[in-house]
Amino acid sequence: MTIGIISDTHGLLRPEAMEQLQGVDHILHAGDVGKTAVLYELYAIAPVTAIKGNVDTSPIWNNVLRQTEAIELGGFWFYMVHSIQDLDIDPVEAGMHFVIFGHSHQPEQYVKDGVYYLNPGAAGHRRFSLPVTIAKVKLGQNNPVIEIVPLLS
Repeated sequence: MTIGIISDTHGLLRPEAMEQLQGVDHILHAGDVGKTAVLYELYAIAPVTAIKGNVDTSPIWNNVLRQTEAIELGGFWFYMVHSIQDLDIDPVEAGMHFVIFGHSHQPEQYVKDGVYYLNPGAAGHRRFSLPVTIAKVKLGQNNPVIEIVPLLS
């Protein structure tokens, strides 16, 4: 099972992101969606679980997105929060395998206490000199394989 992970689109879903997400089994959007059209386009590729980010302030998002989500995919539990500073659970105690976050626009991955922490970076408008990226996670019987995918050179 392959999970596509995207964040901080800010209303822009790049064709490069759409191309890289083709064939994934599920998409996680870690907030700052920006426009509902982004979710519709992602749903055309695979099922989507998305959360609200700090730019998703329109009242419409209150009916569509939550601040956090927990979802089981391929036998692994994923906890989603837009900003890692707002992490409101102990992922180990909650039985999470992954914490997915965004907000900083900087791709990041590390393991802490056996939990994978993953920020796919920003897939929308380029901010400063930060890269434009998404991530893919391949789940199998052994350790997951995490790949940060650059969208622009």
